[in-house]
Amino acid sequence: MEFAASEESPEAVEPEAAHSGTGDAPAPPVPPVEAAFAAPAGTSWNRVAPTLTWYRRLTVLAVLVPVAVIGGVCAWAWSGWGWAAVWVVLAAAAGAAWWFSAAQEQRSWGYAEGRTDFYLTYGVAVRQLIVVPYGRMQVVDVTANLLEQALGTATVRVRTAATTADARIPGLRLDEATALRDRLAARSETFSTGL
Repeated sequence: MEFAASEESPEAVEPEAAHSGTGDAPAPPVPPVEAAFAAPAGTSWNRVAPTLTWYRRLTVLAVLVPVAVIGGVCAWAWSGWGWAAVWVVLAAAAGAAWWFSAAQEQRSWGYAEGRTDFYLTYGVAVRQLIVVPYGRMQVVDVTANLLEQALGTATVRVRTAATTADARIPGLRLDEATALRDRLAARSETFSTGL
């Protein structure tokens, strides 16, 4: 018994349809989570400098080393070497987890300047997308602590009337932070005056 695929059969049509036209395969569907946190139409996310990874790692070391040493000494004084070793191992494990997640956290930060709004996204375990209308911005400032200055980075903070809507973008190169501050300040003045 012979079976011939008809021209209307899906098996016969799909391969030709996939290669017809420009030869491009159809784009894969975008997962709902990615679509929810996508950059606004016509823009793409501007990412922060990779230096933010080292900033996070050095901050963790500055906290965990004293915690491990002081906690280990206290545990040894009260309970002996066994508990001191457990304390130090737990601190080291927490530090290692934070150390390796710093790069992923750095890659999660992004911002985009839309036509009427400023967009900010960040977060690994809990992702966030913040939209700040230019007309609601009250203060745009640049800050850099000593470690940020040493690494050549700064943080741009956008403040609005609603304290929950304050947005900050860490890990920007100094020249990039200054340029972003100037653009956002100019746009906030333009939109607040209705021009």
